[in-house]
Amino acid sequence: MHQRTTPPTGSASPTGRRRLARKALIAAASALGVATALMTPVRAGAAPAPAAPAAATPLAANGQLSVCGRQLCNASGQPVALNGMSTHGTQWYAQCVTGGSLDALAKDWRADVLRVSTYVQEDGYETDPAGFTARAQKFVDAAHARGMYAVIDWHMLDPGDPNANLSRAKTFFTAMAKKYKNHPGMLYEIANEPSGVSWSAVKSYAEKIIPVIRAEDPDAVVLVGTRAWSSFGVSEGANESEVVNNPVRASNIMYTFHFYAASHRDEYLKTLDRASDKLPVFVTEFGTQDYAGEGANDFTMSQRYLDLMKRKKISWTNWNYSDDHRSGAVFKTGTCDGSTWTGTGVLKEAGVWIRERIRQ
Repeated sequence: MHQRTTPPTGSASPTGRRRLARKALIAAASALGVATALMTPVRAGAAPAPAAPAAATPLAANGQLSVCGRQLCNASGQPVALNGMSTHGTQWYAQCVTGGSLDALAKDWRADVLRVSTYVQEDGYETDPAGFTARAQKFVDAAHARGMYAVIDWHMLDPGDPNANLSRAKTFFTAMAKKYKNHPGMLYEIANEPSGVSWSAVKSYAEKIIPVIRAEDPDAVVLVGTRAWSSFGVSEGANESEVVNNPVRASNIMYTFHFYAASHRDEYLKTLDRASDKLPVFVTEFGTQDYAGEGANDFTMSQRYLDLMKRKKISWTNWNYSDDHRSGAVFKTGTCDGSTWTGTGVLKEAGVWIRERIRQ
């Protein structure tokens, strides 16, 4: 539902072995904080200060995620809600995804998750499949290194039928699932915003792609886009009942919902509320502005959505972690050319607001 086509202006068993490997990665993440504390120098003649316990990262604290009932749950089976940010298209704003910016997201913003948006068209993946796969993996690795989960977003927009890119999707998700099959920090979003196509067509696509991922990574959560720009059909005159009555035939999946608060009012909010009573839902994209990520922020309506998602433990990522000129980009224009990422001085109004909510 955000701006789609305008580029930036100016610029034992196999499964058992996988689970053991994932546990080893989690243990390594926890150990990192301990090692850092042990290496802190002590002044000569001074009594060593007691080391403060290192705060566990989201990934170390929660481990392998799964869908239990209608909730996203951690390795202990407890419901969790991830909060974080989505990148902009990495063909345009790769310069905004750096070691410094991700340090800020993980430590200053205290985010749990980074959504990595790999556009398929619009000068994206189709122009250089190997290059964009490598770029996505670089950003996923960087998120994992900082203890955040990563959502790999297959950002299909136009054409709106995900089946049009079925072959490309199979190639991309095979590569991603092979690389991350032993990692607990991965979620796969297989179709960003289907539009102009029936739910049955979207469902058919999902039932072709999910087995491709499961063949390599049987444990990871898969996020399935819903029709009408991931609105459960509302933007094209339908509602969540089509998904409720005809769900995707797969386990360990969630359905995605997108909203832009200045445009998507009570009908959308009520749809999210009803749908999440019956289906596992992950809000992989939202903004406080209009559907194009532009214009004035409606923080009052946005807070109504956030209150609902907090009450129902619905995970979310906000659009977007860039310095795009639109009001929906959190950084002031030009920030990504510099080296300062922390605090509120580099943020637009929406950035200040969403950072505060992630830190809560």
